[in-house]
Amino acid sequence: MQSTTGSTAAGSGPPTPVPPTDLLDAILREHAELEFRLAEPGVHADQDAARKLGRRYAELGQVVEAHRQLTEVEGDLDAARELAAEDTGWAAEAESLSARRTALSAHLTHLLLPRDPLDAKDVILEIKAGEGGEESALFAGDLLRMYLRYAERRGWKTEVLDAVESDLGGYKDVSVAVKSRGSNTEGVWARMKFEGGVHRVQRVPVTESQGRIHTSAAGVLALPEAEDVEVAIDQGDLRIDVFRSSGPGGQSVNTTDSAVRITHLPTGIVVSCQNERSQIQNRATAMIVLQTKLLERTREEEAAAMDAIRGTKGDIAFGSQIRNYVLHPYQMVKDLRTEYESGNTSGVLDGEIDEFIEAGIRWRRSAPVEA
Repeated sequence: MQSTTGSTAAGSGPPTPVPPTDLLDAILREHAELEFRLAEPGVHADQDAARKLGRRYAELGQVVEAHRQLTEVEGDLDAARELAAEDTGWAAEAESLSARRTALSAHLTHLLLPRDPLDAKDVILEIKAGEGGEESALFAGDLLRMYLRYAERRGWKTEVLDAVESDLGGYKDVSVAVKSRGSNTEGVWARMKFEGGVHRVQRVPVTESQGRIHTSAAGVLALPEAEDVEVAIDQGDLRIDVFRSSGPGGQSVNTTDSAVRITHLPTGIVVSCQNERSQIQNRATAMIVLQTKLLERTREEEAAAMDAIRGTKGDIAFGSQIRNYVLHPYQMVKDLRTEYESGNTSGVLDGEIDEFIEAGIRWRRSAPVEA
């Protein structure tokens, strides 16, 4: 197969990784075409379409930039080698450029590897209190704040879709939509896909008057947001109930039947939304959540079928414990899958979780692929 890089000179180190030329050429063409389309004013009349094009353009932009840097370094390397033939002082520069070329080529090759087709998706995040009563609900509230702060750090938009608060201000159940702003080089799902599972906390809670350490847990479910074209729903399969909103939300709360609950009769999936001010808005939001859950159900069924064929079993599910937050008697947050840990518990709970997410991505990449 041809390469965009030259061969490594004898004695200059290991062979340079070879990016696939045909795929690279196709990406460069698509990127140029998208740039042309995004410059057309008419494209932005459809915001959803423009947002998808912008995401794809940003995603391909990573490849284009890596290719540009590689081409530039290769030119500098050729010049340095020519100068080194006349002046040995350029030999060290040529060696440094050769190492950089190898690193850039490896990076470009990695960018060209097949990706999760859902990586560009936005995410619906659900957090549910588990064992531990009110303390679990308070911890669910802490996790919600952690993810909201993380989203803020990433420049993402968030919207609480539905929430059932506890008596002490935590959450028994809360759903939030997390959306990129369209210009990101990666979608929300690419970062959040491995956050699903049980999060466990050990601390002296505010509900404890005797200073005893309690252990409680909350479950996190991350779902890639579905689109209308991906999930067709027969309206005859739905039971739609309206009810009066409850909880904080201003003067309109408890005055109109604006909250909506939708039951998908064939599967028994129930979703509700009460955070919008109108019944129409709540129904539209609830339908998005329902489509997302139905898409995830389909993905799980397909994965289970493949596991049955392979004789394997998935290792990450909603009920799997993935991360421990120890706040007493010492300070430590540890991911049980990757073994990554941090002593900066206050920073983690304030949304500083990039290192945990990066460790999760590396962990999944290194996981053996079942035949």
